[in-house]
Order: sequence, then C-alpha cells, then structure tokens
Amino acid sequence: QIQLTESGGGLGQAGGSLRLSCAASTHSLSSIDFGWFRRAPGKEREFVAGIAWIGGVPSQSDSVKGRFTMSREAAKNTVHLQMNNLKPEDTAIYYCAARPRSVGPRDNADTYRYWGPGTQVTVSS
Repeated sequence: QIQLTESGGGLGQAGGSLRLSCAASTHSLSSIDFGWFRRAPGKEREFVAGIAWIGGVPSQSDSVKGRFTMSREAAKNTVHLQMNNLKPEDTAIYYCAARPRSVGPRDNADTYRYWGPGTQVTVSS
C-alpha cells in the first residue's frame, strides 16, 4: 500500500509557473511508475505526465509538452511536476498516481493502483 500526498497547487497567472509535488509514504519505489493526471470542470480525467522511479524517461501529453516537466527527488520519495507557461486551460484538479511498473501505456488511468486526494490548480488570464 502506498499513500500519496500532493502539494503545491493554488492560483497561478497565465504565463507563470507552479510546481506540484507528490510525496510517497514508502522508500520502496524501485518497481513503481508515477503519473500525473488532471480533471478540469466538465471534462474527463486526462493524463499529464509520467515517469518510472528507476531509469525512466519522463513523458508528457501533447497538451503540456514543452511546458510541463516531471522529475523525481529520491531522497524525499517525491515526484514533482514543474508547470511553466501556464494557460487558463490548465485549470484543473491535479492527481498524483502510482502503479507497479508496467510496460503498458502510462496514460491509462485504470492501470494506476494508488491515487492522491488531488490538488487544485487555477490559472487566471
């Protein structure tokens, strides 16, 4: 069982930056993939970015590529989502998720077993 806790959400301005963090409750993450998803009002949940804890190259959705970057901080059992050049359409609840390492597509939310409670990001124009 892995508990995930997000932090860093809040209000941002268009063109600005925010950084989200997701702390895991365990050090045993070598076989874990992490992902960030978001749900905007009235829309379905959407994959944002993903990374394998060990040796993984981060990936992003087309909607955030070039603006958002996912990374990990091993000493703190934490993954981050650096969000630059924010847009109003980035407004959503952002969720951190984790799953046993898989070769399946990272953007499949159904494959993630553990979820954080979410953190609200609101971007003003």
